[in-house]
Amino acid sequence: MNEEIDFILESTKELMVNALKHLEKQFVNIRAGKASPAMLGSVMVDYYGSQTPLAQVANINTPDGRTITVQPWEKGMLQEIERSIMIANLGFNPMNNGETIIISVPPLTEERRRELAKQAKSEVEEAKISIRSARKDANSDIKKSEDTSEDVQKNAEMDVQLLTDVHVKKADDLYTAKEKEILTV
Repeated sequence: MNEEIDFILESTKELMVNALKHLEKQFVNIRAGKASPAMLGSVMVDYYGSQTPLAQVANINTPDGRTITVQPWEKGMLQEIERSIMIANLGFNPMNNGETIIISVPPLTEERRRELAKQAKSEVEEAKISIRSARKDANSDIKKSEDTSEDVQKNAEMDVQLLTDVHVKKADDLYTAKEKEILTV
C-alpha cells in the first residue's frame, strides 16, 4: 500500500490499543473484594493548595487481604487524607488512629458484586465506543487520501474493520475475565 494508508492504519491501531489500556486501568479501580493499594489510585489530596495523588503524600500498604493502611509522610495530613478518601466515594470507611489511616475492605455483598459487574460493563462499552470512533476516523481519513486507488482504499477499510473486530473482542474478553473475578465469592 502507500505510506499514507500505512500511517492511518498504524495510528488507528495505536488508538485502539490505548482504549484497551485505559479499560484495564479502569478495571483496576473496580475492586473484587481483595484489598489493593490500587483501590485508592483515584484519590486526590489537597496538599498545600494543589490536588495531589494520594500515593505522592503517603505510603499505602495492604498488610492482609482485607485491610489497607495509609501512612502519611507528614502527620498533619492525616485529616486531609481521611477526608479525601471519604470524598472519593469508594465505599470505604477510613479510621484514623493518630499515626495511620486504616481502611477495612468489607466483603462484597451479592448486590454490590452485581453493581460492580454493571460498572465494568459500562467501562467496556466506553472502550468499544473509543475503538469504533477510531475506526470511523480512520475510514474517513482513508476516503480523503488522494493518489490512492479504490481497491487500495477498500482493502485499507477491510484492514481497519479487522483491527476493530480484534480489539472489540479483546475488550469483551477483558470484561468476561473481570466479571468472573467480581462474581466469584
